[in-house]
Amino acid sequence: MKALGFQIILELYGCNREMLNDERRIEGALTGAARIAGAHVVDTRFHKFNPHGVSGIVVISESHITIHTWPEYGYAALDVFTCGEGFDKNAAIDCIKSHFEPDHVGVIEMQRGILDLPPEEVHHKPSLAAVSNIKES
Repeated sequence: MKALGFQIILELYGCNREMLNDERRIEGALTGAARIAGAHVVDTRFHKFNPHGVSGIVVISESHITIHTWPEYGYAALDVFTCGEGFDKNAAIDCIKSHFEPDHVGVIEMQRGILDLPPEEVHHKPSLAAVSNIKES
């Protein structure tokens, strides 16, 4: 792959509204999605707004997963960005869908950092072996 990474933008409509307002459940869902996809969680940061809504990030050694929720509309916006070769994007999407129970999902995928280089000259991409020493939280 000549791209440095790929990005998935998820639009979740008609979600479980209680879930969209539960900071801890959202953190668990996104860290679970990261791990199921083969990523390595480095850190998390989530914030619950008043009167409702949650924003958060799961930092993975391969990049990040972010979310912003609007429980009053049953809507969540997620961004999954990774430069890891072993990331299973379908597993991550399936895990996210199972937690948020959306009626409709919009998915946009794109490659990021497309370089005009032979793949062997792109050296930054973490392999599963390179990140196996990272302690999972």
